[in-house]
Amino acid sequence: MPIMRYRPMFDMSDFDKFFDDMPAVPGHQHAFTPALDIYQDKDNVIVETPLAGVDPEKVDISIEDGILKIEGKAEHKTEVDEKNYYRKEVRSGSFFRSVALPAHVRGDDAKADFNKGMLKISIPKIEEVKPKKIKVFIKKDK
Repeated sequence: MPIMRYRPMFDMSDFDKFFDDMPAVPGHQHAFTPALDIYQDKDNVIVETPLAGVDPEKVDISIEDGILKIEGKAEHKTEVDEKNYYRKEVRSGSFFRSVALPAHVRGDDAKADFNKGMLKISIPKIEEVKPKKIKVFIKKDK
């Protein structure tokens, strides 16, 4: 019986090219979505996203109705003609990310730090209001 060998129907580089050729979001040339890590400690919700090559002054961060929005633009300047690339994986262009936060927060008190290409946003949580128990007093008729 002959040995059957698996042969892929297409080269993986064709697969990569498929995504390279996808149209950008309208109004955003070469848009990308940055990855996020979101976690919380006792007092804060913390959001971290790698934005290497991005000018932190060109990043807009907003919090409204429990939704965090991060947007900006990454510029990759090069002298190589676009058609001379064999592979182009360094991200550039506009980016946008919107995510619901896992707790009620005080967005006005949020702080953002940018260090070695990593954006870290700390957002203080609102202390949960505990329901107040009201005791019912019963009047006795005389």
